[in-house]
Amino acid sequence: MNTGLATKRRFIIVLGCLTGIGAVTIDMSLPSIPGMVQDFSATIGVGQQIIGVFMIGIALGQLPAGLISDRIGRIPVLLTGVGIFTLAGIATSMATNMEAMLLARFVQGLGASVGVVVARAIVRDIASGRQAARLLSIMIMIFTAAPMLAPIAGGYLVATFNWRAPFVAITVFGALILFTVSKGLQETRQPNREHHIFRQLVHSLGEFFSHRQSVLGVLLVVLPAMGFMSMITGSAALIIEIYGYSVEQFGFIFALAGIAILAGSYLNRNLLSRFNGEQLSGLGATLIGIAAVQMLLIAWLGEASIWWVWGNVCLYLFGTSFLLANATAMALDPVPGIAGVAASILGTSQNLAAAISALVSSAMYDGTIRNVVITMGVFGTLTLITFVLRSRVLGGQSIHVPAE
Repeated sequence: MNTGLATKRRFIIVLGCLTGIGAVTIDMSLPSIPGMVQDFSATIGVGQQIIGVFMIGIALGQLPAGLISDRIGRIPVLLTGVGIFTLAGIATSMATNMEAMLLARFVQGLGASVGVVVARAIVRDIASGRQAARLLSIMIMIFTAAPMLAPIAGGYLVATFNWRAPFVAITVFGALILFTVSKGLQETRQPNREHHIFRQLVHSLGEFFSHRQSVLGVLLVVLPAMGFMSMITGSAALIIEIYGYSVEQFGFIFALAGIAILAGSYLNRNLLSRFNGEQLSGLGATLIGIAAVQMLLIAWLGEASIWWVWGNVCLYLFGTSFLLANATAMALDPVPGIAGVAASILGTSQNLAAAISALVSSAMYDGTIRNVVITMGVFGTLTLITFVLRSRVLGGQSIHVPAE
């Protein structure tokens, strides 16, 4: 384990950008949806599917990416994946109909999946325990700039040029990431082709799911993601269509959610010196549960001010920033020998569930607040219940994450 890399600033920044490649792609494209659907003669619900199909691509690409990176190393897989992402970005910029756009977004998601999963695997290559959780928190802080700045930039690009401009900017971002990977990262995994690839996959899957702690970590990553992705998918419709804010104002309102993630990640990183990952996961799950219950209340009432709704979105994401870093470290820690596949299981589960949530949210959208907020309320509540009942998942065992 090359622990020295965990303290190198440029190395960590590149990992943060790789982790955030999906967030940038989603958030920057949100302001484009109203103009895109008008140009393609589609509905808002169909336009929102650019989020869901992108997430499906991320979900399906992670398992093969993690497995291959365990076999041949991290860097070759990263370069290939980010290259695919960039080429697909060109296709989204030039799409002439909804079908072509959705296909290009799916392929773009496949490329983005490599950055997400391999960045997590690299963290497990070079760190464990609290050090891994701190590193993941720093990475979250870095890519938090995406939900803070991407929708603002996307809104101004749409207002200044047209709805295609954010897709061009996403393509340029991919090219920059490709350059920084080639210059800013070094290999952290020795190639391992000892077993046939399918035998290695079966062995790795069995190894991961034999650890109840890893299973609990997956649940605590997947459930909150299903909640917040439904809200992200419907955010443009909620803020622009229902509440009547402009595209430019949408970016600033959406950025408040990014500030919440940034604040939570910063606090989590510092509190790890005093509390363990289980305690901080409990704090995150509790905050998510409080926000979720209020979302269910709003859904029952059928109306609420934008600030009550968005305040709970921010509280939910504030809690999520505590939960995701610690739950990820919790899931990866028992399986250092299969870090690539383990990270891909986490990512595939999270993103496939989030994609389903995004697509269901799009299909449910009927122009009312109720159907925008209810999914977040349901899955946030399930997150808290899962943490409270964690001893059932663990089968009476205790969570073990080493200090370093």
